[in-house]
Amino acid sequence: MGIYLNPGYAGFEEIRRDIYVDKTGLISFMNSLIGKPKPLVSFSRPRRFGKSYDANMICAYYDKSCDSRFLFEDLKIAKDTGFEQNLNQYNVITFDVTGFIADSKDNNTEIVPNIKNTLLEELRDDFPGCVDDGEKNLGKALYAVVSKGNAKFVFVIDEWDALFREYKNDKQLQEDYILFLRSLFKNKDTTSRTIAAAYMTGILPIKKYGTESALTDFKEYSMTRPGRLAEYVGFTEDEVKRLCDEYQMEFDDMQFWYDGYSFSRIKHVYSPNSVMNALQEEEIANYWTQTETLESLKKYIEINMDGLKDAIVLMVGGQRIPIDISTFQNDITSFRNKDDVLTLLIHLGYLAYDQKKKEVYIPNQEVTEAFQSAIKGGKWKIVEPGDRQRGKTA
Repeated sequence: MGIYLNPGYAGFEEIRRDIYVDKTGLISFMNSLIGKPKPLVSFSRPRRFGKSYDANMICAYYDKSCDSRFLFEDLKIAKDTGFEQNLNQYNVITFDVTGFIADSKDNNTEIVPNIKNTLLEELRDDFPGCVDDGEKNLGKALYAVVSKGNAKFVFVIDEWDALFREYKNDKQLQEDYILFLRSLFKNKDTTSRTIAAAYMTGILPIKKYGTESALTDFKEYSMTRPGRLAEYVGFTEDEVKRLCDEYQMEFDDMQFWYDGYSFSRIKHVYSPNSVMNALQEEEIANYWTQTETLESLKKYIEINMDGLKDAIVLMVGGQRIPIDISTFQNDITSFRNKDDVLTLLIHLGYLAYDQKKKEVYIPNQEVTEAFQSAIKGGKWKIVEPGDRQRGKTA
């Protein structure tokens, strides 16, 4: 057991002691990919939407260094046909990219080498005699471990996109990072033999160069296209109703404040952090946290880039705006028009997206207040929300 290699179940055990909503169906989905071509998943969501919770859950389930059965035997996954087959059967490598950023001490050129070298060091420590001291290729090191009869690896990468957000103008760093990920997950000679599955989560989808994803082997799910993972984006309406009954909270208030994200498969998705805070504090309130990213976007809004400010004013007033999400490059610098900025705001959770109508809107009262706070003091003529009624979403 190490920091990044086979970390055990402590993270998920702590989560289970708190208010818990069963999202182990996500494990069932991952199990369905094991043994098939390209068992690689990228699932991006905003802050406060449970990304790290899910990462801890997946690690605890697959980690062969521990026996985590007691944490899962009363959950949905225990009824899955693949539950026994995959429970605690793999070596897990997990890391949060923001942790390596914090350790870089402003020397960003060392971030990617530090990730690679740290993982190599733990492999050498936990699998003595498998990895040569001079080996610098992580993919080859993984292959060396598995070739000696050890279990395959499951990768869990949290905040995968942090370098694109924190060092948004450092193209060389971004390219080095993408090359590192490609070396792990696109090497046909070693990947299929060493990696059972990979799960990446972050705020932004995988970076695009033109129309092509930088990591084409990953199955991508996001706030604009969650597909089969829509019910795991946040809390569903049925889940929130059960929580309200259990903790004696008014469901209509929860819906008015925290609902509004809607997908073709799941029509009502709630901000999980806000629901959890309301239950814990026994108070409906605004628990939305402003982000630096929204502050950085205000300059584009203030100059009314391609009618951006006008569109936001209308949405604060409860209207929906047509949008084309196809040109967004999945970063926070390559804005060609207002739709690119609006698409980023979808991924940040400030806006919701109607896939069928191709429209964007502010999802609920909590985020409406966040917009009003962000633009306070500017020369804005704000239209008061007129179409958003208590218990109903846009």
